[in-house]
Amino acid sequence: MKKAEAAKRTRKVLPIVEAALLVGLLAVPHITSDFQTIIASRMLILAILAISFDLCWGWSGIMTFGQALYFGVAGYVAALLANKAGIVELLLILPVSMATGLIVALLIGWFLLLGKRTPTVIFVALGTLTASYAAERLVAGWQWVGAANGMSIWEFATIGGAEIEPGMLFYYFILAFLVAAYLLSRRIVRSQFGLVLAGMRQNEERLAYFGYRVQVFKALIFAFAGMLAGLAGGLYAFHEGFIGPASMGMGLSTYAVLYGLFGGIGTLAGPIIGVGAIETLAFVLSDINALKPYWPVILGLIMLVVVVYRPTGLLGLVLSDRERVGSYGLGGDGAAATEKAKAAAAEPAEAKRGAA
Repeated sequence: MKKAEAAKRTRKVLPIVEAALLVGLLAVPHITSDFQTIIASRMLILAILAISFDLCWGWSGIMTFGQALYFGVAGYVAALLANKAGIVELLLILPVSMATGLIVALLIGWFLLLGKRTPTVIFVALGTLTASYAAERLVAGWQWVGAANGMSIWEFATIGGAEIEPGMLFYYFILAFLVAAYLLSRRIVRSQFGLVLAGMRQNEERLAYFGYRVQVFKALIFAFAGMLAGLAGGLYAFHEGFIGPASMGMGLSTYAVLYGLFGGIGTLAGPIIGVGAIETLAFVLSDINALKPYWPVILGLIMLVVVVYRPTGLLGLVLSDRERVGSYGLGGDGAAATEKAKAAAAEPAEAKRGAA
């Protein structure tokens, strides 16, 4: 009876949410107009960016306000390759975009995370924010990359030589990358490496006391998150046909934070839900004539209420704290692993009593 009750309490909700989310995303092009499908494609790209933030803050305790930096730099590199070199093949562009995000994040991480002293959360947050702002100001005054006007891409992207326009096909192409990014991220955070990340988030000092080089682990996940942001930037440049200074500035970096907080950090699925909720609200509110002058204020108030009164985000309404923290171990069953550990610890005591 007790085992049945325990199994009921530990019933997994996140897999149900993930399955429902995937089915809903697959159905979007079939239940919306072409224009709405293009808007939804943009949301999927922003969801990849939001997942990259969740890996840093939700799983590793690295507060970054600079995810748009890797997103924007990768987008500019994609635009330059298209305009200066005539390369529009996505299967070539996207690996370059990912490498760009990875390299830039490694450089920023080396400066902010790998110093002699352990950096504080505020130092990293302000450092990434400053880097994002500086990059935005740089490209806004650099004529070679279009300055404040940004860069347009006049040709459609290609896949295997075939043109791909924004629409249903491009939507599913982006969705495939979102699913791949999600599954890879899920694999990482549920691995032994992810266990170290969870330890850093909970008690960094204790983990360092046990001999872990915490800052190296932080730099690694920071770089991986930058790579995902770079992937999103490359997709965005070709989907929108444009990249501008705002794509790497503080505004988009702040939105990446809000997407995660609104949907629920530390879940990976939460940021996807956060993007959908915030972008849909913005689209609906801005389309109401009576609210057009005030919709940003209304949207801001809604986000503020959710973040303040529901710190675990929208997904926290259905997920327990235990499931948000997750289970770790070779079998992936945290409860079973705990029982085995207790049994192993009890064996010496039983042996001693038997000998006595």
